[in-house]
Amino acid sequence: MDPATLTATDLVALIRARKLSAVEATQATLARTDRLNPGLNAIVQLRPDGALADAAAVDAALSRGEDPGPLAGVPVTVKVNIDQQGFATTNGLRIQQDLIATEDSPPVRNLRRAGAIIIGRTNTPAFSLRWFTRNSLHGATKNPAFPGLTPGGSSGGAAAAVAAGLGPIGHGTDIAGSIRYPAYACGIHGLRPGLGRVAAFNGTAGDRLIGGQVMAVSGPLARSAPDLRLAMQALSQPDPRDPWWTPAPPAAPTPKRAALALAPDGLQTAPEVRDALTAAARALQSLGWVVEEPPLPPLREAMELQLTLWLAEFSLGGTDALAREGDPDATFVHRELTRLVPPTTLESFMRALQSRARLARLWRGFFADWPVVLMPISGELPFPDHYDTTSPEAFAQVVEAQLPQIAPPFMGLPGLALTTGRTATHPLGIQIIADRGREDLLLDLADLLAPTVKAVTP
Repeated sequence: MDPATLTATDLVALIRARKLSAVEATQATLARTDRLNPGLNAIVQLRPDGALADAAAVDAALSRGEDPGPLAGVPVTVKVNIDQQGFATTNGLRIQQDLIATEDSPPVRNLRRAGAIIIGRTNTPAFSLRWFTRNSLHGATKNPAFPGLTPGGSSGGAAAAVAAGLGPIGHGTDIAGSIRYPAYACGIHGLRPGLGRVAAFNGTAGDRLIGGQVMAVSGPLARSAPDLRLAMQALSQPDPRDPWWTPAPPAAPTPKRAALALAPDGLQTAPEVRDALTAAARALQSLGWVVEEPPLPPLREAMELQLTLWLAEFSLGGTDALAREGDPDATFVHRELTRLVPPTTLESFMRALQSRARLARLWRGFFADWPVVLMPISGELPFPDHYDTTSPEAFAQVVEAQLPQIAPPFMGLPGLALTTGRTATHPLGIQIIADRGREDLLLDLADLLAPTVKAVTP
C-alpha cells in the first residue's frame, strides 16, 4: 500500500487510529512527488522540511490525546496565487517572483488549523487567465491522466497533483471555471463554493475590485466525494479579513427534483457530454428523483456580463502588468478576450452590476422549484494542450464551449464538477449547480454520483 495514493478520508482514519503516522504519510507523498513531479511540473514550490515538521506536530498532538483537526496529517497542496507566509505569491508571474507573503491567507490558515500538511504550491497560468496551464516563470504543467490534453486551468497544477497522488486534496480558485475545468480535464472532482462560503484575502495584493470580490472563490479538488466534504469543512471556517464570508444556512428539507440542461442557452454539446448527463439523470431517477428539462434562466447573458466585469477590472493596472510581464500566452488571451467583449464604459459597467441583481433573482426563483441543475462542464471534451493559443478561431471555440463555467460565478453560484467515466482518450463528467449556500446539496449528489478515482502514475 502506498499511503500517497489513499484518499484523505482513509488517511485520517489510519492516522487517528495510529496505524500510520502523519510523518509516514507525508514522507510517502514527498517521495512520490520527487518521482513524478519532474515530469508533470504540477508543484512549483515545494516545502519538504516544513511539511515534515508540521506532520511531526500532528503526531505529537495525537500522542497527547489532542484533536489536530478534521484533516489531521493529510498532505495537501495550495495554489501559487494565494498568500502563504514565507513564499512568493507569484500567480505565475516573473514580476511577482519576489512578492513574499508575510502572513497566511484565510484558506491556508484554515487548512493548517484543520491539521492538513501543506507539502507545496501548485502551478497556474500567468495571471490565472487561461483554461490551460503554462507561464514564463514556472513553465507548463502536464496532465498525468490524459497526456496530450490540457490539465485545465487556471488550477491546472492543483488538478494534476491530485490526479497523480501528490496529495489527495488540492486547493484551487475559480472565477470562470478554474476549479471545475481542471477537475474535468484531469478526471477528478472539483467544488466551486458559492460567494462568501470560503473566506479569502491576499495581503500581498490588497482588496480586489468588485468583480473579483463577488465572483472569485477558493475551493477543493479531490479524487473522492468524501474528501471534498472534508476539505470544505476545513476551508469554510470564518476569517475576519473577508467581509463577504457567510456561514452555511441551516440544512433544510429539499425535494428530490433536478433540472437537466443538455444544451443550455443554445450551447452546442458534444454527444459524449450529452450521454454523461443523460446517464447521471437516469441514475438519479433510479433513486427516486424527478428529473425534467425545464427552460433555464439566462446563462449566455451572464457569461457576457461576467467577461465585461473581468476585462473592465483588468484594464485598471492589469494591462500595464501584462506589458511588463510579456508572457505570450497571457498577451494572446487578453487580446482575444477584448475582441469578444465590447469596450467597457462607466455606464456599461454599472449596468452589468444592475443586471447581476436581476439574473441572481431569476436563478434563485428557479432553484425554489428545481434545487439542482445538471449541465455540462464544457460543451466539448477537454481540449488538446494549448489549443486556445493556436488561432483566434480556436480561442473563440474554447470560450464558447466554456459557457457553463463562465456564467454561474456572475450570480455567485456554487458549482460541482464530477468525473463520471472516461473514453480511451478523454475523461467524461458533468456539472451540477445549486443556489447560494447549498453546497450541501452538491456534496450530497457527489456522494450519489461520483466514483472514487484512483491516483494515476504517468
